[in-house]
Amino acid sequence: MTNPVQRVAIVTGASKGIGKAIALRLAQDGLAVVVNYASSRAAADEAVAEIEATGGKAIAVQADVGATDAMARLFDAAEQAFGGVDVLVNNAAMMALSPVADTSDDAFEQHLAVNLTGTFRGIREGGKRLREGGRIINLSSSVVGVYGPTYGAYAASKAGVEALTHVASKEFGARKITVNTVAPGPVETELFMNGKSDDLLQRIVGLIPLGRLGQPNDIAPVVSFLASPDSGWVNGQILRANGGMI
Repeated sequence: MTNPVQRVAIVTGASKGIGKAIALRLAQDGLAVVVNYASSRAAADEAVAEIEATGGKAIAVQADVGATDAMARLFDAAEQAFGGVDVLVNNAAMMALSPVADTSDDAFEQHLAVNLTGTFRGIREGGKRLREGGRIINLSSSVVGVYGPTYGAYAASKAGVEALTHVASKEFGARKITVNTVAPGPVETELFMNGKSDDLLQRIVGLIPLGRLGQPNDIAPVVSFLASPDSGWVNGQILRANGGMI
């Protein structure tokens, strides 16, 4: 009897925060993982070391998902190292908050380049190169629904991710590739906490019925399910993991 082929995942923005928690969880689930990073090489290497310390397989690959060739390079690296790709997690994102009237063209376009265009290119590459029965899991945000002040550029980019999810899920079915999105609520990461006062954080927590900020390990198990064979009948869905915020 031949051994089953190990499943392989690419996780963008996986050197820290939610992305790192997802990479560690998928490795725990038995997948080989490509830990993508844009600039945090040391943190990506640390994530790889944590995976390898528990017997898993991982490599760190630099690529800025806002760049034209980034997703193709990630798939090339995964195929060279592990033979193919089964799961793509489009997690990498940027968030710079400002009122719409004060948001520059450059800031808006940067949100689109990383959050929306980067995800688009990932979905496009995944539709061509994932093995049959693969999984694409995008990361949106529960800001899409809350639509709070100063989140204009970020919310617009993430709303586009949700639209792409619905369309791609209808296009990739012939190869049994599912496309879903996880939309976290406020999660205690460097990206979210940056620039927020204690008073603002308390007001945000007050909007969450469970009475706390989320943690990266609240999100990773949700992605784990969507990446697993058990999720084969879940397709085209937006799963809002937000403690009941909306």
